[in-house]
Amino acid sequence: METELSKQLGVEHAIFGFTPFPEVAAAITRAGGFGVLGAVRYTAPDDLARDLDRLHTLAGGKPYGLDVVMPAKKVEGVTEADVEAMIPAEHRGFVRELLARHGVPELAEGEASGWRITGWMEEVARGQLDVAFDYPIKLLANALGSPPA
Repeated sequence: METELSKQLGVEHAIFGFTPFPEVAAAITRAGGFGVLGAVRYTAPDDLARDLDRLHTLAGGKPYGLDVVMPAKKVEGVTEADVEAMIPAEHRGFVRELLARHGVPELAEGEASGWRITGWMEEVARGQLDVAFDYPIKLLANALGSPPA
C-alpha cells in the first residue's frame, strides 16, 4: 500500500520494524518495509560501525534507519557503577528467578552480557551519532524524544 510517507521514504510499505539485529533490519527493508536498527546495545562506536556496514550492505541500497536513546536531560559525572547501583536488589532477584525458571543459564563470574545500561547515557549516544552520520541513514529516531541541544 503506497502512502505519502512511503513515497517520501522510498519504501513500498509504511511499515517500520525496530530490531537490535542488522540482519533483521535489512530483511525488513528488502521486503519493502523500513528496517530500523536499535543502537542501545552498542557502547563501542566500532561495534556500531561494523553492524551499520553490515546493514548497509545487506539492505542493497534501500533505505534504513537508526534508533538511539539520548536523554533530553544530562546528569554530569554519572558512571556505569552509579547507574548499576540504582537497580533494586528485588529487581535483580526477579530477573535471576525468571531466567532460572526458563532454563537460561547464569553468566560465568566476570562475564558481561553485552547488553549494558550505558547505552542509555548521553555520552554513549553522542558517540553513536558520530558514527551514524557517516552512513546514508534515512531516519534517525530517538527513543526518549528530542535530544539535547
